[in-house]
Amino acid sequence: MAKGLIKISGAREHNLKNLSLEIPRDQLVVITGPSGSGKSSLAFDTLFAEGQRKYVETLSSYARQF
Repeated sequence: MAKGLIKISGAREHNLKNLSLEIPRDQLVVITGPSGSGKSSLAFDTLFAEGQRKYVETLSSYARQF
């Protein structure tokens, strides 16, 4: 994975069907598109879940059980 990018490959969540993209880190990113195109699914479900997964990976195995 490139250091300055968040890479998403084959995202499938609600309205998203095999979406692949690279989002730059440490920059303001705006997600636009027509109604029902999966903007909220991308921002709230996919990106949040990936961030949470990476955070949990940093915890010790003892802390993960809580």
